[in-house]
Amino acid sequence: MKLKVSMKDESNNQELDQLLRGLEKAYEKMVVMKKQKNTPLVVSENGKVKLIPPEDIPPTTTYRR
Repeated sequence: MKLKVSMKDESNNQELDQLLRGLEKAYEKMVVMKKQKNTPLVVSENGKVKLIPPEDIPPTTTYRR
């Protein structure tokens, strides 16, 4: 079974890829800044605030395309 991919779908995929690359780059810059300033990363996990020490912050995101 073949799926038809329209130009609009292709354009949306490219825009999504650009957006995700931008978010990944922003995350990497944030990690560098947090480590330089020795400040924790504040996240919410299951509705609770969690502080991640700078040395434990993963260098990249785990999102897979």
